[in-house]
Amino acid sequence: MLNEYEKRFLSSEVPSRPADKARFHVIPVPYEATVSYAGGTAQGPEAILDASDQLELCDGISFPGEGGIFTQSPVDCSGTPEEVMDRIRQAVLAALDAGAMPVVLGGEHSLTYGEMVALKERFGTFGVIQFDAHADLRDSYEGSKWSHASVMRRAVKDLGLPLVQLGNRIFCREELDARKEHKVTSWDAPYLCRNGIPENLLPENFPENIFITFDVDGLDPSIMPETGTPVPGGLGWYQALELASRAVQGRRLLGFDVVELAPREGHIVSDFTAASLTYALMGIAERNGDVN
Repeated sequence: MLNEYEKRFLSSEVPSRPADKARFHVIPVPYEATVSYAGGTAQGPEAILDASDQLELCDGISFPGEGGIFTQSPVDCSGTPEEVMDRIRQAVLAALDAGAMPVVLGGEHSLTYGEMVALKERFGTFGVIQFDAHADLRDSYEGSKWSHASVMRRAVKDLGLPLVQLGNRIFCREELDARKEHKVTSWDAPYLCRNGIPENLLPENFPENIFITFDVDGLDPSIMPETGTPVPGGLGWYQALELASRAVQGRRLLGFDVVELAPREGHIVSDFTAASLTYALMGIAERNGDVN
């Protein structure tokens, strides 16, 4: 039986419900093991939960919280990467078993691997939509294949998942080579800025089932400064939400995550933006018919 965490997402607006009566399961994962620049992502989930109480029930279009939001206890992030990934996998499967959509709050981006393993176990092959400043396609980084800089390589190489990247704008040569090797579709930030959203955002043969992983540094640092590696030239707020809305049209969203918030004491803008992003993605899922 799942116990609800004492700090619930949007508890100011959404009454507590049993685990099997909520449309969304929020899963905090305070994992931080391979930071390569600024740290603090372990505090990201708590900051998002705190900021969520300042949201309104309407996301500006609809009321996604009315179907219920259950917040699981934070995943234990002690031990080896393999142990942590398996606990994430179990938490995601628990959400699915309860009939809810898993919504994972990070934490560093490497945690996404545990989610993808769970979703592939339950649904088979699905497509990954990645919002990010970086491609995260290194086979390993600083000696670890579990690095946040390698999580999408694990997706395409180890799990065989089709990948579409949105908003990338900084790469190493290995990552550009990996894009070609694994047939990754990419719409980088410079292209999107100059040309807008393409009609053929996803390939024709892209899977019907999809998963969104949203590294908050995909957004421009003017609206998301508190993240490990803020890179100028990122996506705008409405641009990012329109990309997400277009991506799910005609497809089924299995779940999503919001990762890499690195909160700083006294700086609440990014915390609130990450909470707003989480709720906005819930709204996109609800309006797309992906939750009951």
